[in-house]
This record gives sequence, structure tokens and C-alpha cells, in this order.
Amino acid sequence: MSTNKITLPMIPLRGLSVFPYMVLHFDVGREKSINALEEAMINDQLIFLSAQINAETDIPTPEDFYTIGTIAKIKQMLKLPGDAIRVLVEGISRGVIEKIIFEDPYFKCEVSEIYEDSSVVDEETEALMRAVLAGFEEYLALNGKISPDIYPSVASIEEPGRLADVITSHMDIRIDQKQEILEAFDIIKRLDILHKLLLRENEVLKIERDINIKVRSQINKVQKEYYLKEQLRVIQEELGQDENIEEEIENYTNKLKKLKLSKKIHEKVQKEINRLAKTPSSSAESAVIRNYVEWILDLPWNKHTKDNIDIKFAKEILDQDHYGLEKVKERVLEYLSVRKLSKSMKGPILCLVGPPGVGKTSIAKSISRSLNRNFVRMSLGGVRDEAEIRGHRRTYIGAIPGRIISAIKDAESNNPVFLFDEVDKIGNDFRGDPASALLEVLDPEQNKEFTDHYLEVPFDLSNVMFITTANTTETIPRPLLDRMEVIDVSGYTEEEKVNIALKYLVPKQKKEHGLDEKHLILSEQVVRDIINYYTRESGVRNLERQIANICRKAAKRIVEDNISSVKINSVNLHKYLGKKKYRYDVIEVGNEIGVTTGLAWTVVGGDTLSIETVIMEGTGKLVLTGQLGDVMQESAKAGISYIRAKANDLGINPHFYKEYDIHIHIPEGATPKDGPSAGVTMCTSVISALTGIPTDKKVAMTGEITLRGKVLPVGGIKEKVLAANRAGIKKVLLPSENEKDIEEIPDNVRKKLEFVLVENMDEVLKHALVRENE
Repeated sequence: MSTNKITLPMIPLRGLSVFPYMVLHFDVGREKSINALEEAMINDQLIFLSAQINAETDIPTPEDFYTIGTIAKIKQMLKLPGDAIRVLVEGISRGVIEKIIFEDPYFKCEVSEIYEDSSVVDEETEALMRAVLAGFEEYLALNGKISPDIYPSVASIEEPGRLADVITSHMDIRIDQKQEILEAFDIIKRLDILHKLLLRENEVLKIERDINIKVRSQINKVQKEYYLKEQLRVIQEELGQDENIEEEIENYTNKLKKLKLSKKIHEKVQKEINRLAKTPSSSAESAVIRNYVEWILDLPWNKHTKDNIDIKFAKEILDQDHYGLEKVKERVLEYLSVRKLSKSMKGPILCLVGPPGVGKTSIAKSISRSLNRNFVRMSLGGVRDEAEIRGHRRTYIGAIPGRIISAIKDAESNNPVFLFDEVDKIGNDFRGDPASALLEVLDPEQNKEFTDHYLEVPFDLSNVMFITTANTTETIPRPLLDRMEVIDVSGYTEEEKVNIALKYLVPKQKKEHGLDEKHLILSEQVVRDIINYYTRESGVRNLERQIANICRKAAKRIVEDNISSVKINSVNLHKYLGKKKYRYDVIEVGNEIGVTTGLAWTVVGGDTLSIETVIMEGTGKLVLTGQLGDVMQESAKAGISYIRAKANDLGINPHFYKEYDIHIHIPEGATPKDGPSAGVTMCTSVISALTGIPTDKKVAMTGEITLRGKVLPVGGIKEKVLAANRAGIKKVLLPSENEKDIEEIPDNVRKKLEFVLVENMDEVLKHALVRENE
């Protein structure tokens, strides 16, 4: 390699590199560049060309272009409109700017011309030349923008330096990459740089080709689908079918993708959508498929509400909506506490059992509000068809999903509070057993994949909080009852009813009837009188009706008589509600022979029973009256057998069963009575009649009796004790095993009564009979 210094005008090129042996034309428009061209044409037509570092620069300085460029000869000049000149040049050799002589009116530089010696080609150079040619051949095949016809002329070049320059000039690469090759004076290094550049460009072109193939394939598919759809649309128009089916199918498909269902469900629904696309819209089958697809797409598969796990807030809501019901509230708060600690807990299945009107249904609504969940209710009273639960198969005309799936759809979330009301009143007939269908729904291990007959795909119910209500567990099938957590909701005490009325019912009814505090004045005693003399129930429904009745009459008086307020008291209460409808037994003054006070449980709360026994000369007959059930009659007979066995110890004639007739009567004969809990009461009454010893009127008792005189536990202790307190009883005899039930009795009642726990009849008689020496 040798050099020769010459002085030449210079043009900075924008976005263009010129190599030796390269012939090309470019346009010149800048004043300095035109001046440089004119100077070159005056002399020997030689000019120095160098690429600008940044093509955006309009007025370059020496720092804005490369110092290494190409000495070229101007072959032709052509003036263009607008003072621009198109120049045809041929690259001669490389050159290096040694110094800038002046910059105005054009760049004039002292340039060292580089001469290359390409006469000797060794083995390494030959190998590099072959590799570069192979790479260039592949580049031509991949690029597509350059004609492959140039390859033979390029391959015929024997000088390695010239080969590298010609190949580079044909490549579509960046200016800085071309400049790197232009600045490589060493021929082997130049070939090596070019070889690496060709390898990289070929890899990029391969990736670009693959992308283009995929895009083109996709475009071709889209075009094909569009063409076919257009044909189908025209055919449908000719047949008079709905042309919007395409849009509908696309809408269904997009909805299905957004649901992100399991693969199995997705494929099934997609298959139905495809069937819909092929089925004529005038066909009856089209409506069936469309209905099915819409049901699937409208279900809240992955949509749920976020639980409120603030225990204090939930407790405030439960207390705000309901007075009492502590067991239910406690269970809900326990569930929330566990949810706070464990996110994976399944929804509990609670069964609230209690008499009508105690708030079982309304507490379920409060639970949903406290959890921040949606609420849905399904009444099971009188449901006899299994399809109500599981739905109808699609083979039937007019088939629809069961009410459970329908309710989940209405809830718009997959974790609502779901209330099954009146679960104890499910029936069954030839159409199936709904109770058996509920077994899967109310089993946490199975309801994760509840399959409705209509949908035919599993839906996850494990996040649903199921609550069922019932008045009794007796009519609930055992397998179904076994799947539920039973919470007894007992009837309200008088104190609880008073609190509910004053805190909830009275304000609610006043608001509904347009009354404020000053319009209607109700004292606590008036509320007690309404409870005691105008209602007889475990709940508060009738109490609310009576309060509403008072509000209506008060509103009428305010409007008619133009008065500002109405005050209700015990004296004038009958003017609004009429005569007293009920009475409560109150103990009579004085102790009597053969009359004992028993305690009974009814669906509307507790009550007292006055059991009477008379002894008459006769042949040993036992007469039982007062509509006594079988169990109660058997209890009376067991008591008589006990008395016969213990006659001598009790001081009774051992032959009383032969010489006397015994008549046991329980007043209010129109009311049926049954159960074993009056056993000790009837036995005590008979012993009192046979011995002539009176019973203590202030003592009431309950308990089942055995032939050996043992007293067995009974139920309904809370209600029975409240009835005893209301009747004025001072002492209550309870089976010893019922000691745990005393804790459920309100404190104010417990303080008024004396409780005696008994294990046998001897202890009962000790407290019940009033002997002369006592």
C-alpha cells in the first residue's frame, strides 16, 4: 500500500457512501457542494467524496464528516429544476484528509491517495474471498431487492480489495457499517469484516423472511375467509336468512375467549357456536343452540365479589339488623375470621332451624350484607320436581337450566350468599326427589363440579355460602341433614320481643306510615300488652302487624281530627286493637289436691299446663282426656305403674288400681298435646290425689319418667322456664341433665326463679307436695 498527496475540492455526502470502482449518480443542492463541483470541472474533474456522520446536518463543518472517503472522477453533470445538479461519478481510490485548506466558498482539502497492491493473493485471502462470495450469493437470494444477475460479474473479480468494495456497495446496510469497510485499508481485515457482516445480515434476512411468510400466510387466510364469508352472505341473502349471523357468531366467540374457561368446556361451547353458524336461522334448532350458548356465556364463571373481612364492621351490621340470634352471628364471625387467615376455605352450609317469624330469612340477607356478597333466595316449599334443581335436558322442548344455575346467573357473581328457604317442606313424586338432587349441591366435596342437566358442563359452587332455613328437622331427609351445620334459632322471649319492637318494628312502621316521633307515642308497657294479649307466636310477624294496625288508626285520627299526636297506653289500647285475644295462665291462689303445674313447649313458645287428677270408686279404670297423644298416654301409664310399685313407700293403698278409677285431665281440650315431658307432672298429680296431700301452686315441673322413677331430660327448657316466669311460678323442677340449658335463660328471668335439679321422683315429691308438718 502506497500514498500520494493531492489537493482536491470536497463534497460531504448525506446518507451515501462511495467506494472505489463504483459508478453512481447523486443530486447536489447545497451551495458549497455546487461550488466544489464547478472547481473540479475546471481542473481535472477529480473530487473527494466523504459521508456525513449525521445526515440531518444541513451545513456541515469538518467535525461533521468522516476523514476517510473516496477520490472520484466526475463523468457527467445534469442541471435540474430548482438549481440542483445531478452528478454521475466513478470511484477511483481511497483517500484520507490530511488537512482542510479552506471551507469557503467550498471545502478544499489536502488528501493522501491510497494505492492498493492486489497482485499477490495467498491461501488465506483466497479462502476469505470464497466465503465472502458464498455469503453474498446467499444474501442476494434472501434480499430480493437486488437482481441475482449481478452475481456473475461480481464473482469474476479477482482482486480481493475490489471484490470487497463492490459487494459492499451493493449491500443495503447502514452508513457507519459501510464506512467501517471503507476505512479498512488492510485487505484481509476488510474481507473479514465483510464476511462477518454478511453472516449477520443473512441471519436477520432469514428471520425477516420467516416473519413475512407467517404474515403473508395469515393475510392469505384472512382474505380467503373474507371471500368465503362474502359468498356465504350472498347465498344467505338469496335464501332470505339473517345476514347478521356472522356478527353474532364473532361476538359469541370473543365472549368465550374472554371467559377463559377450562379446555374441555371451551371446546364444547365452541363446538356449539360452530353448529350455530352452520344451522339456518329459520330452523328451530338454531334457537335452541343460541339459547344454550347465551346461558353459558352469561354465567359468572370467573366473576366474584371481594369479601369484607372486617370483623368489627360485620358485627355492627349483624347487630344493626337483628336483635339476639347470637349463635348465628357468632358462626358468621367465625367463618370471616377463618377466611381472613385462610383464603382457600370453602363456603359453609348452615341450616337455621326455628319457628316462623324469628328472622331466619332476614338474617341471611344481613349475612350477605356483612360479607359484601350478593344475595339470592330460592324457596323450596312445595318443590316436587327434580328438574327444578338440576334443570331439564336439552332434548325437551322449552328446556331451561335449574333454579340454582338461574339464581347464580341473577347474582352476577360465583360466590353469593344462597338461601334455600323452607328446606323442610320439599316434596317428591313421580318426577323425582328434589331432596336427593340437593345432596350434590350441599356437599362441599361434590359441588365444585355441579353439573346442570341443561348445561352439561360442570360449574363450581364451592365458593357459594349456602344457608337453608327450616321450621323443624323432622321432615328433612337424614342424608341431606347430615351435610348441613344445624343452628337452632329459638323463639324470642318477651324481653327480646320488646327490644325488637322498640328498636326496629315501631320506627320501621312509623316511617312506612308517614309518622314521626311526636305523631305517635307508644310506651314499653303498651308493647308488652300487645305481645301478651294480642299475639301468641315465637317470632314477631303478628307483633309487627299489630303495630302497623295501630299506626294506620293513629294516622286516620291525626288526619280526621286534625290533632298533632296520638298517645297509646294500656287503658286505651283496646280502642285500637279491640278486645284482648289471648290470655296467659296465672297461678291460682291456694294449694290443691291432685292439681299440678306442668311446663310445655309449643311452636309459638312455652306454656304452662294445669294437670288435674280425681280419684273415684270403681273397678280400676284409667281415663285420660284433653286430646292427649300416644306418647303422653304412655307416660301416664308408666307413672301409674311406678306408683303401684312404690305404693307402700308412698303410703298409698296397694289395691288402689282395683278399687278406684283414676281420671287425668289436661284443660284446653281442643288443643292436641303430646310428648314425654309431662310424665313427672302427671305422676305427681296422681300421687297427690291418692295421698290427699296438696301440691305447691308456686312449683312447676317438667321431665320424662321411667318405671323406676328416674327423671330423664327433655327439650325446650328455655321456652318452658319463660312461660313459668310469666305465670308467676317461683320454683322450677328440672331434670338434672338439663342443667346446661339453664345458661340459655336470660339473666333477669334466672334471678326471679329458684331452679331445683332432680334425678328421681322422690326428689320431685319432696319439693312438689305440701305436707302438714312443713
